[in-house]
Amino acid sequence: MFALFIGSFMSVLSSSTITIAIPELQRHFGAELSLLQWTLTGFMLAMGTSAPLTGYLGGRFSFKWVYVASLVGFILTSVLCGVAWDARSLVAFRFLQGAFCGAIMPVTMTLIYQLVPRERQALAASLWSLASSLAPAFGPTFAGWLITLGNWRWLFFFNVPLGLAAVFLAVRTIPFYRLQVPKAFDLPGLLTVVIGTLSILIALSQGRAWGWMDVKSVSLFLLGTLCLIAFVVRELRTRAPLLNLRVLANGRYVVTLIISSIITISLYSGVFLVPLFLQQIQGVSPLETGLILLPASLSMALLMPVVGRLYGPIGPRTLMTVGVLMIAGGTYALSRLTPEVSHTYMLVWMVVRNVGIAFSLMPASNAGMEQISRELSGHASSISNWLRNVFGAFSIAIFTSLLSTFTSREAEVLVRQGMTERRHIEMFSFVEGINDVYLVATAIALVAVPLSLGIRKQPVRLQSAAEAR
Repeated sequence: MFALFIGSFMSVLSSSTITIAIPELQRHFGAELSLLQWTLTGFMLAMGTSAPLTGYLGGRFSFKWVYVASLVGFILTSVLCGVAWDARSLVAFRFLQGAFCGAIMPVTMTLIYQLVPRERQALAASLWSLASSLAPAFGPTFAGWLITLGNWRWLFFFNVPLGLAAVFLAVRTIPFYRLQVPKAFDLPGLLTVVIGTLSILIALSQGRAWGWMDVKSVSLFLLGTLCLIAFVVRELRTRAPLLNLRVLANGRYVVTLIISSIITISLYSGVFLVPLFLQQIQGVSPLETGLILLPASLSMALLMPVVGRLYGPIGPRTLMTVGVLMIAGGTYALSRLTPEVSHTYMLVWMVVRNVGIAFSLMPASNAGMEQISRELSGHASSISNWLRNVFGAFSIAIFTSLLSTFTSREAEVLVRQGMTERRHIEMFSFVEGINDVYLVATAIALVAVPLSLGIRKQPVRLQSAAEAR
């Protein structure tokens, strides 16, 4: 668990630190936000497109060696990101980094559900989720400190010693374990899922600039939709699927996938928009931004093991319902920001949001995996992490587009109301644009409430002797 913890921590840390650095990267490269948001969006998209491969690679080479190879690739691409010479090269290297990083989370999740006895999986999953919580807890503060002390390049160079330690521990402690070896590699499946997700994300990111009815936007949406349909048809018909979509026949697993995706969208609305507000509207430094975000993320991290203990006696339904309601409430409170809003107000409601995420994220993940057999656990975790990363990338792209659209609309309203000073128009329209995006995020979070109420507590089934062997 310690070996898996470090790799998962490093994986999530790389996505949480870049949000603090985006305003600094804008100043350093003189690039637009629409380009630099791809350092996060592209990273997450690459994570999503590489995640479907892990089920096949884990069966072919064992999940242990896929994990080690992913860590090595992550280290090398971190060095490339650290020496990037312009914004476009940084985006390209981040995409490569995300491709290696995308295998880490599904592989570590699979190892938990293949190696840990069923009666201890909820606690193991909470420890695994703890890595995902500690990274955002310390990531923004750590990133702000590094940028203030040195520059943004050290965000990537820091991964090298941490990655080497993770490789050493993985080689020494994780057992070689394979349940079955796939007979063939599904190249058509890989091509269709990668082209499909890339096409839709590019259309979402550039749709406003091109025009939603522009031939390029419509063509990419159509291409992406057709490719994803072809991917589903292919996976259901082939004897050796890249992702065994038959796990989606389990209704409980499908519902928890939807809930997890909604929680992911809610999570990234906070980590993306709050740093922009603090640094661009209130002039807060990167280090101060990290310190403001620290209590919220730390509260989420500290609650993860507690939620793991509560999962057994309480069950997922109560935990998820309470958690989603807290996410929605905290997100709605953040839709009422003003340029003069106090940091205490933002801190309190970010804590409420993150406590809600702690209560709902692990139960949603574990409730879905409980009914999946060990033989299909690799495919199930790959699908789960693929969708989570893709929806995370989609949410960043959509929120960026919505923020630009809402900001322009609010600026027009202010001009019609008689405001003439350009600086005030830009500031107030940007704040109102953020508020409008948070209202959309609130509505999305509320969709998960009735879904959470339908997830019942599963009876504990002890591991049989055959499963133990």
